[in-house]
Amino acid sequence: MKLNILCEDRLGMTQEILNTIVQKGWNLTAMEMVSQKIFVHFEERGGNFETISSSFKSIRGVTDVVEVDLLPSELKRKHLDALLSKLPDPLVDIDFKGEILVANTAAEIAFGIERKKLIGSRINELIGISTKRMLPNDETSFEVSCANKQYLMDITPVYTQNKTTGAVIVLRSPQRLGQQISAISPNKGENIESMVGQCHQMKLIQQQTIRFAKLDLPVLIIGETGTGKELLARALHESGPRAKAPFLAINCATLAENLLESELFGYAPGAFTGSKQGGKPGLFELAENGTVFLDEIAELSIYLQAKLLRFLQEFTFRRIGGTQEIKVNIRIVCATHKDLDEMIATGEFRDDLFYRLNVLNLNLPPLKERLEDIPALTQRFAINAAEQVNIACPQFTHSAITRLQNAPWPGNIRELQNVIFRTLAMVDKNLIDHDDICFTSSTTEQVKIKANSHEVKSLGSAIESYEKSLLQELYLIHSSTRKLAQRLNVSNATISRKLNKYGIK
Repeated sequence: MKLNILCEDRLGMTQEILNTIVQKGWNLTAMEMVSQKIFVHFEERGGNFETISSSFKSIRGVTDVVEVDLLPSELKRKHLDALLSKLPDPLVDIDFKGEILVANTAAEIAFGIERKKLIGSRINELIGISTKRMLPNDETSFEVSCANKQYLMDITPVYTQNKTTGAVIVLRSPQRLGQQISAISPNKGENIESMVGQCHQMKLIQQQTIRFAKLDLPVLIIGETGTGKELLARALHESGPRAKAPFLAINCATLAENLLESELFGYAPGAFTGSKQGGKPGLFELAENGTVFLDEIAELSIYLQAKLLRFLQEFTFRRIGGTQEIKVNIRIVCATHKDLDEMIATGEFRDDLFYRLNVLNLNLPPLKERLEDIPALTQRFAINAAEQVNIACPQFTHSAITRLQNAPWPGNIRELQNVIFRTLAMVDKNLIDHDDICFTSSTTEQVKIKANSHEVKSLGSAIESYEKSLLQELYLIHSSTRKLAQRLNVSNATISRKLNKYGIK
């Protein structure tokens, strides 16, 4: 029988309750004290609850006696067990001898041993690492093998009077680490529905993305810098069957060859001087069942191109300095802004790797070819910017939108986003007009005669391009053909003819 005895907090109360239990001959098995509450657990002999309750109530200061299912320590243990059982990573608590005191359900599964048998076992016998190493003075992590599976073991020492008397150990699989890394991505949740685009090209890409998301094949995304290649790659992942698994991205242009190799393939313990103790899994391991996005794939060295090609043949690899063959189940999505056909012709990119990667492809148009999407993109970026600077989202006038549509946007969507954020941060208005737009510099809007042979076909076309851009810009400022003619010192008829020629209204 388990009872909660409510009583006054006075000297001798506990002793009187104990005396009553002894006098009645009840076998006490546990006793716990909380402020103005004394919990007792004993085997009931020779009396029912009413009789026992009456005996305790006869003690001065006892106000009530209530039967309970659990003592406070049992209730805490029950809550702790419930909490531990919900943790997805294997967790054990060990004492100074390395004996397991507590283990959760995930640990039971990882070790393949029932929890009752797991409690009291020596952790070094299960993992094959000395107890001393698992009782460090500071928090530490290293890779271990358990039941033929690799884990990153996080150890947090437990101290008693500045001495290590135990440790809490958490085992994290590469797949779980990958899920955690993916979960904190700022673009988590991007899908096809979140892609802004009403122009014909973007609608076609959205349709293709829906089809490609269901196909477990490599995808090559081609587009200029800032067109949203990573967002499209994530939309592919989030809309497909691998959506619940990690999406991990890396820019191949930002790391040196040896660093990029270790990030992709990981390294074995002691692979090189200064390497992390216990080795480190690479993105291909961390993304198990998910997607790896290789941005700027054209920047891979010939050596890494060859290594990636070998990996793609069977999706198996060895860590740097390792001998174990590791097989993974992932999808590869790549992106580039370069012409890979040209690079193949010059020997800078392997044609056999290109054929492996270019099974499905998506071509993202630059922003200058998506002018009708600029109003919607502007609205989205304005809402995001307003939330960040903690202001009400302003509106943009038709003149402001037209000015945005007339800009060249060499940085594409990323540059538009920066301009909108900068404008909202610097302009305190509810209505953003033509002159309020804060471009990076005056050169951003200047008409540029481009010397690239692919863009300037003749002197005449270059002059026409300059003339059109100049008229588009000035017509926003001078609202009538008469004023514009005066500004350019030409006749009104000439201006009208030019505006009609270039479709400027």
